[in-house]
Amino acid sequence: MADITAAMVKELRSATDAPMMDCKKVLVEADGDIAKATELLKERGIAKAAKKADRVAAEGLAGFKIADDYSKATVVEINSETDFVAQNEGFQNLVKVTAEEIYNNQPADVDALMASSFGETFTAAVSKIGEKIEVRRFSTLTADATTALNGYIHSNNRIAVILTAKCDSEKTAEGMRAVLKQVAMHASAMKPTTLSYKDFDAEYVASETVGRIEVIKKENEELARLKKPLKNVPQYISMSQLTPEVLAQAEADIKADLSAQGKPEKIWDRIVPGSLARFISDNTTLDQEQALLDQTYVLDDSKTVAQAVEAAAAALGGTATITEFVRLEVGEGIEKVVGDFAAEVAAQMG
Repeated sequence: MADITAAMVKELRSATDAPMMDCKKVLVEADGDIAKATELLKERGIAKAAKKADRVAAEGLAGFKIADDYSKATVVEINSETDFVAQNEGFQNLVKVTAEEIYNNQPADVDALMASSFGETFTAAVSKIGEKIEVRRFSTLTADATTALNGYIHSNNRIAVILTAKCDSEKTAEGMRAVLKQVAMHASAMKPTTLSYKDFDAEYVASETVGRIEVIKKENEELARLKKPLKNVPQYISMSQLTPEVLAQAEADIKADLSAQGKPEKIWDRIVPGSLARFISDNTTLDQEQALLDQTYVLDDSKTVAQAVEAAAAALGGTATITEFVRLEVGEGIEKVVGDFAAEVAAQMG
């Protein structure tokens, strides 16, 4: 019997895009003959399903599983080529069992999941469905006694969110679960990409600043042409740029403006805080759009998400801070190919 080397497995996998375990199994059966092993994969439908790799799988469903005691939660995105297949009962069941597999065994990544014995189960199911289907990404969060955990999956099963909050006590953690469900629903709708403005890379903020200012300037050109009020052009877009020096200068500018307006100095203390808050709001648009904690909370627009969580915890007599969140939306970031159906049919007939 021929020795089956890692290089042989890699070669067969590259040629067929079949899972590693299937490649190794057929190579053993074929006594190391790559051509024969390829035929075995085709006969079993494995290579047929896998060779759809040139197609774009941007549809699909999200899977969600959470422990009854809120100690652990898993989300997974599984993509298909068409929304039609995503409505297939077999596909829906595949999403469910994959979420359970990840939840129970916590593989390190997609490759580890597909290299496990579950990979064969997944591939067999894909062969029956007959379309390119792949696990794109997944995440699991866990919670100890003083950590609140909850999540939400949208009714269309295309958006799933899980998150945790560190609390001061078990009592607070238990009481905060309902609040986290609401925050998860907020995240589902408002599409945050990171937890806090502190997570933004400085180069990204700098690049976004230039781009956003240019967009507003161009919009103002059109507004001026239409003789409509112009939009405020911000100097900054993130709290990460508002250093103590910047805020001190903003406060000084506000006071100078009040003085120029002839406002009595004795009432400045009542005006400055509100004006400074507006300055901060005008100059933190990136945070408000992309950072969960800094977004305006949809259930109370007088607070940010961070402030709403803090207030809810205080009402329970404790403290809570969101520490992690994961939001998966099916197809997010995947560039879909718009096909020419007539051309495709003509090519196949030719």
